[in-house]
Amino acid sequence: MLLTGGAFMLHGCSAKKKSPAEEDGSEAPADPCGDYTGLYENDLKARESMGYVKQSPIPGKQCGNCNLWLPPPAGKDCGACQLFKGPVYTEGYCTYWAPQV
Repeated sequence: MLLTGGAFMLHGCSAKKKSPAEEDGSEAPADPCGDYTGLYENDLKARESMGYVKQSPIPGKQCGNCNLWLPPPAGKDCGACQLFKGPVYTEGYCTYWAPQV
């Protein structure tokens, strides 16, 4: 009996650490650019600290025309940013926006 409990405890220690979204059992949102599955609290805080928003408040300054923009891979709807993790809207914006050269 003790041997079985010890094996169970060891298995629990080696389990992959889950992200907060995975732990609470929530499903991925229908909006692919709003899917933060796999991001941790510090990743979300980094996005927030850079003032990232999904719709730019400044005409002509959008993630899609930023020098730090990473275009979406083939078949995907969302791009990415060189500064923080997670999906990024083409129409998004953050305070680190830099014109493409």
